[in-house]
Amino acid sequence: MKVGLIRCMQTEDICPGTMDFKIMREKKLAFEGIEGEIEVIGVVSCGGCPGKKAVPRAAEMVRRGADTIVLASCITRGNPIGFACPSAEQMKAAVKKKIGDSIRLIDYTH
Repeated sequence: MKVGLIRCMQTEDICPGTMDFKIMREKKLAFEGIEGEIEVIGVVSCGGCPGKKAVPRAAEMVRRGADTIVLASCITRGNPIGFACPSAEQMKAAVKKKIGDSIRLIDYTH
């Protein structure tokens, strides 16, 4: 699996993504049952509210080899600040529309 990870720009100062990488490495939670190696192609932010840059950034990571786009839990579950992105579902739908059905979309990490 070649992963392109999109994270919340609002949480960059307080979260270096440590748990996201640990979960991938240990193949737990969103990555449970994944066979083979997980390679991170890139890590980008959504670009800031309301996350409009997530779409072109996801497409660019796919262009560079990602076969899976992951929206980190800071976007969809509000980790670590306890407040999920109010645009998460719209962002998810827009990314899915852009990358198509041949690319896997995972909507959380932990």
